[in-house]
Amino acid sequence: MSRLEFVSFARKEGANMRQLCRNYGISPTTGYKWLKRYERGREAALRDRSRRPRSSPLRTSAQVEQAVMQLHRRYPYWGPRKLRCLLSSELQAPAPSTIGKIIGRHGSAMQVDCQPQGPFQRFEREAPNQLWQMDFKGDFALSRGGRCYPFMLVDDHSRFALTLEALGSTRMQPVQEALQQAFRRYGLPEAILADNGNPWGASDPKARFTTLGVWLLRLGVDLIHGRPYHPQTQGKCERLNRTLEVELLSGNFPWQDLSHCQPHFYRWRHRYNHIRPHESLQMQTPATCYRPSPRALPEALPKEQYLSSDIIRIVKSKGEITFKNHFFYVGRAFQGLPVALRATATDPLYDLYYACKRLGSIDLQSVHKSKFRYHPIIADDHDFDQD
Repeated sequence: MSRLEFVSFARKEGANMRQLCRNYGISPTTGYKWLKRYERGREAALRDRSRRPRSSPLRTSAQVEQAVMQLHRRYPYWGPRKLRCLLSSELQAPAPSTIGKIIGRHGSAMQVDCQPQGPFQRFEREAPNQLWQMDFKGDFALSRGGRCYPFMLVDDHSRFALTLEALGSTRMQPVQEALQQAFRRYGLPEAILADNGNPWGASDPKARFTTLGVWLLRLGVDLIHGRPYHPQTQGKCERLNRTLEVELLSGNFPWQDLSHCQPHFYRWRHRYNHIRPHESLQMQTPATCYRPSPRALPEALPKEQYLSSDIIRIVKSKGEITFKNHFFYVGRAFQGLPVALRATATDPLYDLYYACKRLGSIDLQSVHKSKFRYHPIIADDHDFDQD
């Protein structure tokens, strides 16, 4: 009302404009501005106007905002950097910080995985299929009875999820069938890294390999066991486990049975491999960085190959071999199979091999001092020591 009052006095004949401006505490420029506004639009023109600029050349277009929100609704757990990679090349993609603000303006919140990481040391093989990692995701109950044990295989170099199978147990047979299916589709890797759990980790403290592990060795796939109680060694699987939990398993979805779980696992695996950008791959997808192995799964298990100078022994029913009138325990998983003793430069030390895998060594000097009937093989404490 003070503006209208000022204008009414200023329009009177003989009014002193500068004095009026001093009385109302405004500058002459402001006083003349109010007069002009009143002459153009009367009382309504004296109201406060929006300070919003008439044009915002840097403002994100409505088309881009709509595209961002469509992607966010489709992939609510993906952060701004991933969403930016998926925007159409026809649109001018805004910065990740701008994408976060767009989502916030529309009343939505990012549901990204914010679990802290590290400290850790990254490692990565130089090419696909040099190393795969395998693991089980934590099991969960099914509404129709039983439990689901998600089994996964991940390529160490590309993070490509080779397998995500809904299994009903951790027994050897379903795991072996899942491995065979992956081998037929993607070929054989050079090695597989796993923890020390079932069915690839032996419960016998004197033996390191189960029947499944021996089967892999016979195929020419080296089975590497990580250090006990160090899950970060299988870091690629652990990260995939967390992503699977956040994006698929964390909701209150009524999982019914294994046949109900598997189609959801297939769809999520496709999205993870072919659509979801991976920050450790410079925002490429795992499928872009992976290629199948040239080593095909053989129709029959190949015969073990040894050197002509090797000393061959057949593993007996209790998992032992005899050498120099002593019994050495190899493991029941090798029952009926040939193993090789190979002399070393350090006499009387022999290396023990199955196929191309060195299982450990035999020291005849220490054996002669032992009172035990069955002597264990001297093996490394662990195969893979990388945190």
